[in-house]
Amino acid sequence: MTTVPQTGGNLFALVPLLLFMALMVAIGFWVRSREERGDFVSQYFIGNRKLGGFVLAMTTVATYSSVSSFVGGPGMAWKIGFGWIYMAVVQVTAIFLVLGIFGKRVALLSRKFHAVTVVDLIRERFESDRLAALAAFIIVLFFCGTMTAQFVGGARLFAAATGYSYEMGLLLFGLVVVAYTSIGGFRAVALTDTCCAIMMMIGIVLLLYYVLEAGGGYTNIITSLHAEHPEIFDPLSAGHMPVGLYLTQWILVGICTIALPQSVVRGISYKDTRSLHRAMLIGTVVVGFMNIGVNFTGILAHGVLNGPESAYGSVDNIIPLTIAQAIPTELVGLAIIGPLAASISTISGLLIVASSAIVKDIYLHSKHAKGKTVEDAKLRKLSVVTTAVIGGLVFVIALTPPSLIWIINMFAFGGLETAFFWMLLLGLYWKRANRTGAILSMAGGTIAYCATQALHFKFLGLHQIVIGITVSLALFVLGSYLGKPSNERVLRVFFPEK
Repeated sequence: MTTVPQTGGNLFALVPLLLFMALMVAIGFWVRSREERGDFVSQYFIGNRKLGGFVLAMTTVATYSSVSSFVGGPGMAWKIGFGWIYMAVVQVTAIFLVLGIFGKRVALLSRKFHAVTVVDLIRERFESDRLAALAAFIIVLFFCGTMTAQFVGGARLFAAATGYSYEMGLLLFGLVVVAYTSIGGFRAVALTDTCCAIMMMIGIVLLLYYVLEAGGGYTNIITSLHAEHPEIFDPLSAGHMPVGLYLTQWILVGICTIALPQSVVRGISYKDTRSLHRAMLIGTVVVGFMNIGVNFTGILAHGVLNGPESAYGSVDNIIPLTIAQAIPTELVGLAIIGPLAASISTISGLLIVASSAIVKDIYLHSKHAKGKTVEDAKLRKLSVVTTAVIGGLVFVIALTPPSLIWIINMFAFGGLETAFFWMLLLGLYWKRANRTGAILSMAGGTIAYCATQALHFKFLGLHQIVIGITVSLALFVLGSYLGKPSNERVLRVFFPEK
């Protein structure tokens, strides 16, 4: 990416951001100061299983949302119209489904054998260290791609909306998110996610208000759209939103997201069933408000930017330019905190899970397998350093970002879904599922997905996620019938007789 040197920035935009970033770091130190005595691993990676309903809902929503939800998504809504909203609305069910399908089951099972990560559950269910190591590797690999996209997207938004440089934005919130995540662990991530989710909602309301004001009101904008862009009201958008695209996106950003490791791990962290039920309700309402609100605002942005797409560079520039043009200078900083908060919360959520995959799932397990113990002080230092190193590596990559960063983001999303969807769904709910099926499914499905992406091969024009999860399912079922059944002891734990 080539960055344009900035001659001057908007100080009014920078001050609120600095205050917000300072709050994030302060929360990290506050959580660290209130750390309880006991199991460090449980505290650092899952917050000692003490999340209440509101915080659980907000951290799940914040991790699920990303900077593309506030930039690329509404930008596409501006271009496509209401068809984009009809496609994206499937995401409203994501929080309810992930907590409803996996939440209680994951919580009960994790407490039986003190699981701290999703990989712990996989290792116990299929009794395979190799499978657990593969799962940890896939998590770290694809998470790095997703985090890079968030770093780049957030920094680009910062530069476009404030007038300061891309590098300054990257340095500002990149170092902040790595700092508070490393210092405070999962609980700091959960609390900062809650702040981020609140700021996302405030940002949406603020942007909607000023977009309506700049466009002369809702009626005026809609009337102009009917006259100048009637295709915006067509569900198929005059051919730009074919049925196949609906199907692909419902799978990629809807149904399959319920098995993303960063979302499922939230089921290990809540304190009681009441908190789970509250989180399901609150999370569904909040993600619905965000999803529909921000994409609808993207359509209404025609009242601010009504030229051809080529005049604005790309759809990714629509929301940053709308913020810069529609919102008063002194409020720009407050308005962009929401989209940047989406980037920050996603990075921190992925960062702590990637760190746990290395420290808990690989290093600590290998030590325990050899009959060795590791002192909490050493674990603390290793966890903080690992989290910081992963964040630092992604930060360095983002300094010279790939030009196809958003494609990489979707590639990583689909890779995680291919690897974990059937693994978790069938592993936790199908008694016949076994080690052979799990290994074939995760390895074979992921390879098929990556190969079709590399070759640009699509079936009937559908996204490669369709091929990935189909191959993954076929191999899982095949391996489960041909391979050795799971140990009866394991089955009694995962499928107790009623």
